[in-house]
Amino acid sequence: MSKAIALPLIAALLVAGCAAPSPQGAPGDKNAAHAVEETPDGFLISISYSRYQFIPESTAVMAACKQALTAAAFDVAAQRGRAIESINEQRIRLSMGRNGFTGVTSCEGSAPATWKK
Repeated sequence: MSKAIALPLIAALLVAGCAAPSPQGAPGDKNAAHAVEETPDGFLISISYSRYQFIPESTAVMAACKQALTAAAFDVAAQRGRAIESINEQRIRLSMGRNGFTGVTSCEGSAPATWKK
C-alpha cells in the first residue's frame, strides 16, 4: 500500500473513532454527568452535557442540557429524601460550545437548588 493511500486512510479511521461522545454515566442520560456542591439552604447542581450532531442544532442541546440539569437536581433531592423548590430558569447558567472537527456540541450548566421548607 502506498503512503499516498495509507496516510488518508489512517487519518479517516482516527477521526471516525473520535466522532461519537462517550457515555458519562449520569442517571437516565448517557450524554450527561452531574456534580453536587452543598450549600446552607440546598445544593448547587452542575452538569456537563454533550452529544454528536451531524447538523449543528445548539438550541436542541441547550434544551436537553436544561432538562438534564433540572432532572438531576430532582433526582438528587429524591435520593436524599427531601423536596426542592422549582428551579428558576433565569438562575440556570449555561455555556455552550461546539467542536467542528468531531461534530460534538457541548453544554456546561449549573443552578442552585433550594430545599422546601
